[in-house]
Amino acid sequence: CFETSRATTHSDPTYVEEGVIHYCVANIPGAVARTSTLALTSATLPYLVKVAQHGVTGAAQADPALHLGLSTLGGKLVSRPVADAHEIAFTDPAEALAAR
Repeated sequence: CFETSRATTHSDPTYVEEGVIHYCVANIPGAVARTSTLALTSATLPYLVKVAQHGVTGAAQADPALHLGLSTLGGKLVSRPVADAHEIAFTDPAEALAAR
């Protein structure tokens, strides 16, 4: 997604904007469902295993990527961009993790 992006369709998939060819067909993974499912599973399964083994708190404390991926924890909003966008109170994720 870029400032110059706009949705396209399979029948008219590309356009040129500011000298750049854009391809913005929605849900392209759906066109190759098995391949995209295998790719998504390969990328996410290791995190799921960590959460299953250690719980959300333990996994997020041990893995910086999971820590950064938190949106909420213990009823607190721990995502600064979401809090700023919606003008909702923000709790530092490290503080929320330490409180658990």
